[in-house]
Formats: sequence, structure tokens, C-alpha cells
Amino acid sequence: MEDLAIEENVATSTTGFEEKPENGIKGLKHWKHDMLAGLVVALVSVPLSIGIAIASGVPPICGITSEIIAGLVFPFIGGAYVTVSGPAAGLAPVIMSSILQLGHNDPVIGYHRVICVIMMVGLFQIVLTFMKAAKFSHLFPSAAIQGMLTSIGMMLAMKQIPNFIGHKYLTHEFFDMVMETPSEIVHVDWTVLCTSLFCLVVLFLLSSLKTKFLKLVPPQLIVVVIGAAIASFVHIDPKFLVHAPANPFEHGIVVPDFAALFADRSIWGAIFSCVLLLAFVDGTESLATIHAVDRIDPFHRKSNPDKTLLAMGISNICSALIGGITIIPGIIKSTTCIVSGARTAWINFYNALFLIAFLVYGAKMIDMIPLGALSAVLVHIGYKLAGPHKWRYIASIGKEQLLVYLCTILVTLKTDLLIGIFAGMLVKALIVIFYVCRSSASSALLSDLMAVFKSPVLENNIFGNEMYLLLQGPLTCFNSLWLRKILDSVPQDVEKVRVQLGSGVSVVDHSVSLYLLTTKGDLARAGKTMEIVGLEALQSCSAEPTAFKFRQKKLDASVASA
Repeated sequence: MEDLAIEENVATSTTGFEEKPENGIKGLKHWKHDMLAGLVVALVSVPLSIGIAIASGVPPICGITSEIIAGLVFPFIGGAYVTVSGPAAGLAPVIMSSILQLGHNDPVIGYHRVICVIMMVGLFQIVLTFMKAAKFSHLFPSAAIQGMLTSIGMMLAMKQIPNFIGHKYLTHEFFDMVMETPSEIVHVDWTVLCTSLFCLVVLFLLSSLKTKFLKLVPPQLIVVVIGAAIASFVHIDPKFLVHAPANPFEHGIVVPDFAALFADRSIWGAIFSCVLLLAFVDGTESLATIHAVDRIDPFHRKSNPDKTLLAMGISNICSALIGGITIIPGIIKSTTCIVSGARTAWINFYNALFLIAFLVYGAKMIDMIPLGALSAVLVHIGYKLAGPHKWRYIASIGKEQLLVYLCTILVTLKTDLLIGIFAGMLVKALIVIFYVCRSSASSALLSDLMAVFKSPVLENNIFGNEMYLLLQGPLTCFNSLWLRKILDSVPQDVEKVRVQLGSGVSVVDHSVSLYLLTTKGDLARAGKTMEIVGLEALQSCSAEPTAFKFRQKKLDASVASA
């Protein structure tokens, strides 16, 4: 997810409206708002989608055609309201590595094979939808997810360097590219580098400004227009410009060839791992993004994770059928959508219509965009995902979160995202076990350790208009599903929720602390109150409200009686 700073006034810009717009047929009455927002989002989508396609190692046109497919599918399935779906920068490194792996380092062969894998990912996501699997994304520690996103940001930025300096690299892996950079810098094309640097500096400057104009017209669009103007003025070599097919609907479509994919038995294992990896990152980013967009939705509506996963699955299948890439919700376009006044998911449909018009009537303008300007946009996104602010934030939560974060990043960059995320989960589990052992009486150690993966809800009662929850045992991301199921479906007639942390609550990890505080805010907006009792009895690993908390060691019952 492109983790960009969102101003508070975005979330309150239309709170004066009492009616909550709905999706489907009822949402069509908001067509004026959605159509205007669709035009603005389409202007942003063109450079972003093309840049993401190039970063993914596929033809530039694939970015736009994938976005069009998302817009034509998503509104009819729903799942979210003002979330705009399409290609996302976070998946670009994954697609690129999959292409190289499946094509034995031949990008053309790999591209034709990866679209088959993307279709399989879509089918897998549909199966996961019927299994109600979206909720299992909560099992992954927050610090590990942040580590995954930071890794993606680092890979995304590093892999833009060839286009940024105007010279191709021999390698594609992160650490190999780092080692190769000093020898490649001497071959830089100075016209391309200066254009790229200028665009990047302007992008950082514009992103730091807080003006109404920049909310309506995002800096990314401005920078790409500036880059195109510079490229035209200095006559940059055409090989450093975007090349879109003259007739994209005739020559820009590639159909999946499963016979060719499975004919090469040496990649069968790679096919399986690529499907798992793309499905995991696609699903995780999709769910993380819709939750982030929900928090800035002026109407405070709640997205449906399972429906969103279904929409992404169907969109991925349709995208692959015409040679497109993976589709997920994007935070940049969704934020643009909100500040442009969009009301419903129909924004995606209007976005698609305008993109079709741009392809038909503006293909020559697309060819004026320099690759360096798009690289600058993607480097900026990479910075937002992996910049120093991310590291400072994780460190402020606690050293144990920083350990999970660092482990996830290092293992991911050295291996791949799946191994990295599971390495982060393992470190998180070891940290939880350490603190459980530290706070547990010797006679209760085994039961406390088993409780890490058991339901922490001991009592769940409703008395009149008040709900009472008694929790016992460790509260971690590994056993939070039971708690989430209750708090995510508080009955309408309940006005107060009281969450009591019993003496048996030995730890409350960062993921659960963050969830409890977020839920408290959500309930407050719904006119309900939530009281958390017993949290103050635990010791916090840092001053952050969401920091990991643990209970001091309890005396063994036999020792205490003696």
C-alpha cells in the first residue's frame, strides 16, 4: 500500500451530509460527484498505471488496460465505497521477480507466462472468498506487515534506478543491484538523470505543501506533465520515452497461453510459489488499503473484506484475459477520489470510461512521457513506504517491534516476500512466548503458552444496553480473531461496551492494542462508548499508546501460600 500522509480535514470534508451514499443502483444518483471525481482520478491514473506497468516489467499499456478492467468490474461487485482499484506499486517488484523466475530471466517469455499465473491468482482469491478467508489477514503481526511494505518500497525504489539514470543494469535482485550501482553510474545519460532528479525534487517539494489545489490535482500528475514538457524541450532520445501501441485495443492485448506455461516442467514449482506470493501480497495489500480508506471516508462507511477479495479475484481473471496485471485498491487514487468529492464505487466506472477516451484520443500525449519522470514518481512512492519516518515510527512503538520489522525486511530482501513475512511471524511468536514465560507462574506456564493461540474471551454477556467482555490469557494477533468477531458486530441496541482485562492477561501485543483503540474510535463515531479496564495494570514497552504491554511475573501459587 502506498502509505501517504492523509490530512485530517480529508476525513471531515463532507461530514455535514447526513445521508450515507450507497453502492449499486441507488448510488447512480450521485453521478455528478462521481463523474467529476472520475475525471480527476483518470488524470492521475494514466502516469501512475503506466509507471507501475514499466516497474513490473510489462508493456506500459498493460497498466492502463488493467485499470480499465478494474473500473468496469469493481462497481458491480462492490465491497468498498470510495476505494479506487487498479495496478498498485506495491505489487510491481513481485510481478517483476515472477516474470524473471518464470521466464528464466527472459522478460518477454516471463510476461506471457505471468498473465496465466495472475488468472490462477484470481481463481484462488475467489475460492478464498467462499472460505471467508479475509479475516485470517489479521493473524499477521502489524510490524511484519509494515516490514513487508518497507521491503516493497526499497525494492521499488532500487529497481527504478536504470530508468532514472538512463542505463540498464545486468542484475535484478536488490543486493546485487546495490553492488552493481557504483560501476553503472559512470554510464549515466545526463539528460535523463537531470530530468529525473528535477522531477523528484519538485515532487518532494509539492508533496510538502498543504494547498487546496494540490489536493485536487495531485503532485504526481503535475510532475509527469513537467517531465513531458522538459523531454520535449531538450529532445530526449525516444528510447527513454513511454511507447504505447498506436491501436492498443488491436495490438496491445495478449491472451494467456496455459499450454505453453505448463509445457516447461522446470517451472512448475515456481508457478505454485508465484501464485501463493501474488495472492498473499495482493490480498494483504487490498485489505490493508480498504481499512485505511475507511478511516478517511467522510461518511465513515465500512468496507466488506470478503466482497472486496471477490472483486479483486474476478478483476484479476478479467485483467489476465487481455494481458493485464494484478489489480488491488490504491491509496493514492482513493485519496484523490475522496478529496475530489466522490460518493460511491461508481467512481471506478467513470475512471475507466475516461481512461478509454484517453487511449483513443490521447495516445500521442502518452508517448511524450519520459520514463525518468515515471521513475521519479515510483521512487517517491518507495520513499513513502520505506523512508526514515517509517523506521522512526516502528522504533517508537518498542524495540521488540523493531526486531520483527528488521527481520522481515532483511529476510524479504534476501529471499522473497512470503519467506520474509513468515520470518517476521516467527520472531513475533518467540517474543510473545518470551514475555508470557516472563510473566507466568511456573505451574501455569504450559497453559499460558497454549493460550497464545486460544480464544481470550472468557465471558461475553449483554445486560440491557451494555455489553460486557471478560478477557483472560495473552492477547495477540495469533488469537485475536475471536475478539474481533465480537467487537466487529456489536448489536445496534448496545450503547456501551466494557472490555475487562482479567489478571490472566499476561501480554497485549501491538496489533491488539491498535485494534482496541481503533475500535473504540469507530464505536464513538457510531454513538457508542467503549471502556477498556485493566490495561493500566500492564507495563508498556514504550510511551506509545499502542505499544506492546506485559504483566510482571506472578508468584507461583505454592510459593505464595508458603
